[in-house]
Amino acid sequence: MPNWHDIQNEISKLGSSHDVVRRGYLKRLTDYTGRNAIVYYSGWLQKNVAGTEVNDSDKTGLMTVVNGLDRTKGLDLILHTPGGFTAATESIVDYLYNMFGNDIRAIVPQLAMSAGTMIACSCKSILMGKQSNLGPIDPQLGNLPAHGIVEEFKRAYDEIKNAQLKAVRNPNNPEALAEANAKVAIWQPIVAKYSPALIGECEKNIEWSETMVKDWLCRNMLSDLPPEHLENVRDTIMKELADHAVSKSHGRHIPMQKCSDIGLKIEKLEEDQELQDLVLSVHHSCIHSLSDTPAVKIIENQNGIAFIQLVR
Repeated sequence: MPNWHDIQNEISKLGSSHDVVRRGYLKRLTDYTGRNAIVYYSGWLQKNVAGTEVNDSDKTGLMTVVNGLDRTKGLDLILHTPGGFTAATESIVDYLYNMFGNDIRAIVPQLAMSAGTMIACSCKSILMGKQSNLGPIDPQLGNLPAHGIVEEFKRAYDEIKNAQLKAVRNPNNPEALAEANAKVAIWQPIVAKYSPALIGECEKNIEWSETMVKDWLCRNMLSDLPPEHLENVRDTIMKELADHAVSKSHGRHIPMQKCSDIGLKIEKLEEDQELQDLVLSVHHSCIHSLSDTPAVKIIENQNGIAFIQLVR
């Protein structure tokens, strides 16, 4: 007969009704696919608090839920995230490769933005529905796009340089000199807001994130393409996802069909009705958990092993 302490432990393991429902649907999903499943969910849409981004503590969560899994079954990583830190993203992807090799599929029921898109691009395929979106992967520094900062600095340099050259070539034209002085006056306070090392840091972060995603695409998702074709597909994907001039905004939502058109290996959720129902049930139960409880991040496997961060 269990004692008081044993019963308390049993209740704690079951968790709240939200936990019971969420874990039930996650178990049904993995029973259907025959694969391991891990939800990696952020509550950034429900709570404006720190910790919702991809960060280094998430790796502890993933280590917790990967432990004990039969890794020969591969992994379905169910992503819902606004993105986060590049270094943490690199570390997480490296860890998952070490655990599961290339047998990782991303499932995106709604949104996997920025670093979430980078993680999805490291997988062998991405399962998406008509409601699903990825996002641009251009890095952000202090909530400002690195590409945008570099572009603005280059524009300032070019406009001032061209105006000054025009003034030098026309020394007797006061309008040319006035234009050159005006350009300096306009751009000086704008450029002055940047720290001395910021442009270099932007360029390094752009190169870092682009190199990572290129390598991941070649290693996994595009690895079965012939070499002469692989490079063209990879570059098309990178142009769409990494070029700020193309995406226009870091918050842009890229739908399933566009992701497929640019060369990403997309599995369409609507082509398997039972799988769609299971995935969306997991998604809705996670969103309810994030909306109705203090949870801000849920990392959990099909066995009910979870790493849940709460609002402090």
